[in-house]
Amino acid sequence: MGRVTATAERSVDAPAEKVREKLADYREVRPRILTEEYRDYTLVEGGDGEGTVARWKLQATSKRVRDVHATVSEPQPGTLVETDTNSSMVTTWTVRPEGDRSVVRVETTWQGASGIGGFFERIFAPKGLQRIYDGVLSKLAEEVRGN
Repeated sequence: MGRVTATAERSVDAPAEKVREKLADYREVRPRILTEEYRDYTLVEGGDGEGTVARWKLQATSKRVRDVHATVSEPQPGTLVETDTNSSMVTTWTVRPEGDRSVVRVETTWQGASGIGGFFERIFAPKGLQRIYDGVLSKLAEEVRGN
């Protein structure tokens, strides 16, 4: 088994504080920016950054559905960490200022499968997740522009 990592990054035309605020809003904003690969999104507890607990199903491929039960921590300002209690998956969202714009980066890591299945997972899963995250980041940029 090896560690698998998927990343995506996007520049957003808004100050970092505004982007951070939107990204940390798991009650209103997060359901609006999730793409069609996310189903059954439910806010379990909290809703604003640290301490939030949410559930969803992530359909990464036609055959692969992950039941995510995420607990959110905020180890430093501008960083949200979603730890899936159902698996080894950890997703880190980071917003950093770049002048009057922001750069949002999402990185997900998990312990991959072993054998030939793990080989293919390490090759194809990061690209699939990157495509999904590109869609979420695009919707986040629209959300920030709209408000």
